Amino acid sequence: MIPFVDFRREYRAIRKEIDEAIKRVLNRGRFILGPEVENFEKNFARYCGVKYCVGVNSGTDALYLSLLAAGIGGGDEVIVPVNTALPTAMAVAMSGARPVFVDCDSSSLIDIAKIPNSITKKTKAIIPVHLYGMACDMTRLCKISKDYRLVLIEDCAQATGARWRGKRVGAWGDFGCFSFYPTKNLGAYGDGGMIATGNKDFYKKLLAARFYGQRDRATCSTLGVNSRLDELQAAILNAKLKYLDKWNKKRTEIADLYRRLIKNPATILPLAQSAHKHVYHLFVIRTKRRGALIKILAERGIQTMIHYPNLLHRQPFFKESKSRSFPNAQIFNREILSLPLYPFLKKSEVENIARIINHTKL
Repeated sequence: MIPFVDFRREYRAIRKEIDEAIKRVLNRGRFILGPEVENFEKNFARYCGVKYCVGVNSGTDALYLSLLAAGIGGGDEVIVPVNTALPTAMAVAMSGARPVFVDCDSSSLIDIAKIPNSITKKTKAIIPVHLYGMACDMTRLCKISKDYRLVLIEDCAQATGARWRGKRVGAWGDFGCFSFYPTKNLGAYGDGGMIATGNKDFYKKLLAARFYGQRDRATCSTLGVNSRLDELQAAILNAKLKYLDKWNKKRTEIADLYRRLIKNPATILPLAQSAHKHVYHLFVIRTKRRGALIKILAERGIQTMIHYPNLLHRQPFFKESKSRSFPNAQIFNREILSLPLYPFLKKSEVENIARIINHTKL
């Protein structure tokens, strides 16, 4: 059996540090917005190369609170790639704004060339998604956001540690939003998220927004929610942060091994990009006979996943006019398949997966 991800292997590798972190929090007896969160916020800001970080309870809330801090809401529009996880668009809906979907390019990232035609007088922000661990072209996105005076909110949920031209994702836009869901490159043992920003005014607004809108414990000055990264998760994430670059390097090595070993001509492997650092949150191949491959791998105990089975414009909640067409995303959506990839995946397991793919008639 080769699971899509095995959290137990990671825990066994750093058990002592994780156990000590949890014990430290329990012995201190403080569980909300204490020294662990403060320390992790500082460490993560330093890692990303930004001035400020605000810990929140999920990547979804990181996006939502960023929109809130930027004053985006009812009647506004926000540009979002059509082929991303549901939370990206849901956060926009939570703010009261409307997500406007854009097709992807040949690398599966948002097609930047199509963004200008989607901008209207109501457009207030762009949320590019660093999908599968790949960094978007932040040079072009920053120019568009500046030219059209739009807020730029990076969705970094799948790409913690990735870089564009040497600068880490999350440090380019007005906001950088991260998820620490357990499957992520830096994952908590539960939910968690972070917002990075270089803007002091946004930072102050975010601190209030995550705590009922209170600027102190007695005064509510703005709209807010209950969205706080807790001390236990912060302690765990702090213990793991020092390993992130090492684990991302291992992910890259596994991806390179897949590339060398998979030779089936009926599969398309992910493009290798030279201008950015890919941290391989996912290794996504393409094949026209995806269903057959999923079945054969499953019969041999290999778990795969589809990220994501439904494009956002086809979700009942976001359903748009049937006349809308996203040709690249629609092709990808029929063919993409995510193979197991995490730092503790064994070489023999990768070899086994590749062997089965190579011997499958597709």
